[in-house]
Amino acid sequence: MALNKSMHPRNRYKDKPPDFAHLAAKYPDFQQHVHTSLTGRPVVNFKEPEAVRALTCTLLKEDFGLTIEIPLERLIPTVPLRLNYIHWVEDLIDGQKQPRRGIDIGTGASCIYPLLGATMNGWYFLATEVDDICFDAATKNVEQNNLSNLIKVVKVPQKTLLMDALKEETEIVYDFCMCNPPFFANQLEAKGVNSRNSRRPPPSSVNTGGVTEIMAEGGELEFVKRIIHDSLQLKKRLRWYSCMLGKKCSLTPLKEELRKQGVPKVTHTEFYQGRTMRWALAWSFYDDVIVPSPPSKKRKLEKARKPLSFTLPQAGLKELQAKASIMGSSACSPVDSITALLEKTLTELRVLHKHVPCRNQEQSLILTAVENTWIHGRQKRRKQKRQLRELPRAPHCAATNSQNTVTATNLPSQNQLSSTQDTQDDNTQDKTAEEGNKASSNVEVMHNTSEEQKEEDVNMASSTCTETPAAASEPPSKRPLSPGAVEHFLFKCLLNVMLEESDVVIEMHWVEGQNKDLMNQLCTYLKNTLLKSVAKS
Repeated sequence: MALNKSMHPRNRYKDKPPDFAHLAAKYPDFQQHVHTSLTGRPVVNFKEPEAVRALTCTLLKEDFGLTIEIPLERLIPTVPLRLNYIHWVEDLIDGQKQPRRGIDIGTGASCIYPLLGATMNGWYFLATEVDDICFDAATKNVEQNNLSNLIKVVKVPQKTLLMDALKEETEIVYDFCMCNPPFFANQLEAKGVNSRNSRRPPPSSVNTGGVTEIMAEGGELEFVKRIIHDSLQLKKRLRWYSCMLGKKCSLTPLKEELRKQGVPKVTHTEFYQGRTMRWALAWSFYDDVIVPSPPSKKRKLEKARKPLSFTLPQAGLKELQAKASIMGSSACSPVDSITALLEKTLTELRVLHKHVPCRNQEQSLILTAVENTWIHGRQKRRKQKRQLRELPRAPHCAATNSQNTVTATNLPSQNQLSSTQDTQDDNTQDKTAEEGNKASSNVEVMHNTSEEQKEEDVNMASSTCTETPAAASEPPSKRPLSPGAVEHFLFKCLLNVMLEESDVVIEMHWVEGQNKDLMNQLCTYLKNTLLKSVAKS
C-alpha cells in the first residue's frame, strides 16, 4: 500500500493497515478470501468482487461497529478512501465530534458516508438515491444499525441532484454536501479504453457498480458542473459544497468554471490510499468560512532518494592505505584510511566536516559546503600558473615583509620559470593541493595562536603569497572553521564510509541545501581523486 503514508493524518489506517491474519481468524466470512502468498504473507485478491465486499464489511464491523449488506452488482466502497473524505469534510466545517447537517448525493447501496459520519461524529444526513436497488439496500443498512434518527434516505428522480432534494426542507441550512460522482462517460471509458495512459499499470482492484453509479452523460466533469449550477441557485443554503474526483484532469476546468461564476471560496485536496489517488473540490458562498490550504504543488509523497555512492575495489585499497600512511595517518583498517584521505581532500576544498556517531566498522561525516571549490579545477590551476609567472613583477609583495625578503637571485629567471610551467600538465594537481593545504593550515594557526604569534603568522602568510595567492587572498573571517558557525551554505550532506565484503563503499546522503547537483559534483570529485591516486600507484 504505497501511498498510505500520505493519508489524512487522522485516518486510522495511515500507520496501521488492516491486519488480514487477525481479521481472518475473527471473521469466518472474510477468512475464505484470505490466501497466503509465496512469501508467507496473508493477502486478498482485490480482483474478486466477493473478496472486496468481504473486506469492506469486515472493516466496518471491526473498526466502527457497523453491519451492512452490499449487492455484488452495485458499487463496493473501500473504507480507507471514504474515511479520507470524511476527515477532510471535518476540516472544512470544523465538525469533528460536533453535530452537523450534511447531504450525500447518490449515497449508494452501502450508504457508507452517512453511516461513518453519523457513527463517528453524530452528524445528521440527508442521503439521496436514484437507483431502486441502492435505495432499498441503503435504507436497510441504516435501519439495521439503528441510525434512522440521524440518517434519512430519500428516493429522487433520475438526474436530480440538489434542487429537488431540498424542496421539502426550505428552511434548513446544511453545513455541507458530499458526492462520489460517476467517473465515466461510457462503457469504453469505464473499461479504460482511450481514457487511461498506456504507460500506467492496470487497476489493482475490480471495478464494480451499477450503470447510474459509475457512468453519467459527460462523465464526472459534466456531473459536477451540474452540482455547480445547482449551487449557484441555492448559494447559502449550504455552507460548503464538495465533490470527489477520479481524474486529476477534471480539477482545472472545474476550478475555472467556479472562477467564471464568481464563487468566492474555492479549495481542493488529494486523497491517498493504497495504490490509488483521488481528488476533491469544495466551494462556498460564505465569507466567514475558513478555507483549508490546498496541497502544495510539490508532491507530498516523495520516494526515498537513493544516496550517491561509489565503490573502491579491494585491489586498490592497499595503495590507498599506503598513501594514507605516508600522509601521517595511523589508521589500520581500510575504512579509517579512506576516511583520512577524504578528510584531507575536504580540507583542501574548504568543505567543513566533522565526525558523527555511526555503526562499528563504519565512519560518518557531516559535510557543510560553503562555497563551490571543486569545479573548474583546470581553469583555477592555469590561473595560478599565470600568477606564479607574474610574481617577479610584483616587488610590493616582498616589500611588505622585511623579515623574509625575496631576492631576485633566489627566484628562477622568467624564461626558466615560464618553460618549466609550460611543460607541466594537470598532473601537478596533487602538489598544488598540498601547497594550498599548507596555506590553509597557516590560516588555522592564525586563529588559534596568541596576538603576538598571530602577527608573526600574518607576516609569514604574506611572504608565502607567492606560492598560493588564491588561498592567501581570502580573508580568514570568510572561512569558518566549524560547521555549527555557518549560517549560509550551499548544502549539507552525510558521508558514510563502510566496508562491504572486501570493498569500501562511500555513500553521500542529501540533508538540505540549495542544489542537489552540487552534491553530485562533489561526489564525482572525491571519487576521481581517490581513483587517480590508485592509478598513479
